Amino acid sequence: MRSDELGLIRELALFADMDSDNFAELMQLAYFQRFPPQVQLITEGDPADFLYVVTEGCVELYAGANDRETAMGLVRPVSTFILAAVLKDAQYLMSARTTHKSRVLMIPAENIRMMFATDPAFARSMVIELATCYRSVVKALKNHKLRTGAERLANYVIRQHEEISEHGAFQLDVDKRTLASLLGMTPENLSRAFAALKSYGVRVEGRRIAIDDVGPLRELAQPSPLIDDRHS
Repeated sequence: MRSDELGLIRELALFADMDSDNFAELMQLAYFQRFPPQVQLITEGDPADFLYVVTEGCVELYAGANDRETAMGLVRPVSTFILAAVLKDAQYLMSARTTHKSRVLMIPAENIRMMFATDPAFARSMVIELATCYRSVVKALKNHKLRTGAERLANYVIRQHEEISEHGAFQLDVDKRTLASLLGMTPENLSRAFAALKSYGVRVEGRRIAIDDVGPLRELAQPSPLIDDRHS
């Protein structure tokens, strides 16, 4: 593992306060792998063998039942996933696959649990990380239950506009079918929602989304930090 890669991992809140020797030992047992798009990394129902850290690319978390499948979330650099299953030594509740060419750090679950038991600072960081994940789930549930499809889409567009737009436009980094699933909509409902946002200044050209004036869209979306703030 290169020193710059180690630095990326060390800066994550989960590992930042670990004892240096413990961190070095944990990283000696971990390894990086590169994956092309659409590679299955884990399957729901399997035992949690590794903690995953995405350092490049993007990973989709998804689940299925009764011949149905839904996207649960996207993991972008630099972030971990499946921490709760690793800590509980439990089965994965979701599957994961790459959406883009990705580089992923894999840390054996057994060693994560060992460090949890022996490194107090790491244990505290894990509790905080799990609390953050729990709050994210609550916010996502509120988003789905308290907003219409058009309102959910409007808030998504505003967030992307604020984070990655250039000159008032941005490119969707997932296909519209995946976006619809993430927003709890069918592809047909997503198309109707995009059509409804035209009157609020949103223009759609394939995956390119442009906004003339974000003000009217905010009036529709009514963004709230108790739902949309991903860092609290």
